Amino acid sequence: MQTAYDPAISSYYVNDGLYRKLVEDFTDWQREELVVTAPELRDHFRLLIEREARLLDELRFDDWLAMYAPECIYWVPGTPGGGDPRREIAISFDDRRRLEDRIFRLRTGYAWSQAPKSRTVRLVSNVEVFATREGAARMVRSNFLISEFRVDGTRFLSGWCAHRFVHSAERWQIQVRQVNLIDCDRNLRNPSIVL
Repeated sequence: MQTAYDPAISSYYVNDGLYRKLVEDFTDWQREELVVTAPELRDHFRLLIEREARLLDELRFDDWLAMYAPECIYWVPGTPGGGDPRREIAISFDDRRRLEDRIFRLRTGYAWSQAPKSRTVRLVSNVEVFATREGAARMVRSNFLISEFRVDGTRFLSGWCAHRFVHSAERWQIQVRQVNLIDCDRNLRNPSIVL
């Protein structure tokens, strides 16, 4: 039996406290004094980011979602720099329930924007890891380029991602993924793929 506190069926954790924490966590976090220089830790997070990109390219959505914490956010701001999702346009602002809905819909065959399915290749580079005030959390910045092939041609999407990882259940999980497209304030056509 599922409870009201199951993030797959209820958005109970999306509240003012979450929004305040998002703004706090995603403001002024890319400071030089916070850069993690330990090669083994940087490599670990680089491998996680690269695995996430591969899983999306392979359309392995269940494995991709398993990389996320139960209470998670997937955020694609519609304004450069992100800002406050309560006050600014977002291309996407999904919690766990909405992510699971998206994945379910893609499997039904009725997601017309993905019929036929896009073929993608994601390139990830410039991975940097930043410490936070919380010992069990890290911020990770990476650049990306997505090549998406559709029947009407190929398009390219680029920008940078900010991941907030938390250490829980003996592993690092993605708590928040912010996708910052360089052309987020322009006509993006239909961004029907998971960026």
